[in-house]
Amino acid sequence: MRVTVADIRRMKEKGERFAALTAYDVVTARLVDAAGIPVILVGDSLGMVVLGYDSTIPVTLDAMIHHTQAVVRGSQRALIVADLPFMTYHKSAEQALDSAGRCIQEAGAQAVKLEGGQPVVETIARLTSAGIPVMGHLGLTPQSIHQLGGYKAQGKTEAQARALIADANAVAEAGAFSIVLECVPSELSRLITERLPIPTIGIGAGPHCDAEIQVVSDILGWFSDFVPKHARQYAKLSEAAAEAIRAYTDDVRAGRFPTDKESVSLPADVLREIERAFPAGA
Repeated sequence: MRVTVADIRRMKEKGERFAALTAYDVVTARLVDAAGIPVILVGDSLGMVVLGYDSTIPVTLDAMIHHTQAVVRGSQRALIVADLPFMTYHKSAEQALDSAGRCIQEAGAQAVKLEGGQPVVETIARLTSAGIPVMGHLGLTPQSIHQLGGYKAQGKTEAQARALIADANAVAEAGAFSIVLECVPSELSRLITERLPIPTIGIGAGPHCDAEIQVVSDILGWFSDFVPKHARQYAKLSEAAAEAIRAYTDDVRAGRFPTDKESVSLPADVLREIERAFPAGA
């Protein structure tokens, strides 16, 4: 059975800290699920780490559904949360319901995530009243980078901190089952976590949240040119992959690959008949 939003809430009640990760394909989903991670987010971060965009903004709902379907197929236990992309829930609560409904119905997700505080409270309430679990997202909200002026920590001034606390309370009261806090000062994350009845999931928000989420590409070291401050590389797969590709290239050029071991052979009697039927030089 899959983890449910009720299970996630109970972890908060029991003081059980947990890890969450992103995934965008079947292979990664299998690995993350096998590790026992209870929440997999199909993040719109796929726009940057999979599709090569410079932000999450170009990601479409169809792209999210496509990747979420793959993650659902690759997992058995984890709760799968699909990101609602930019401008797929902003026009109205009804638009959000249509977008979220597709993520649940077509893609097979069990919950959706959306960014924002009090401006999206009605939307969260509408989705949850329709039976669609919602994960909130506050602090650095990547879909708002043009308004925020880039990828900057949020909540560092008193006014910002007060606004974030108010937003967190409003999102929780609207029915969200958890809230991602991204690039928020550690002390502020602690205050919010202590005061909310639902789990907080940090990313660049210090050690005091109820859970931690990271982009899987960051912790695996798929990108060698940039490591976010909030990430820790537990492997350097880009280096291992580059070396493997170089070794493969060298073996092909030198005639070391493929060998008989990697080839399929004809039975000897069939080979004799074929050689008889098609003699060399004929």
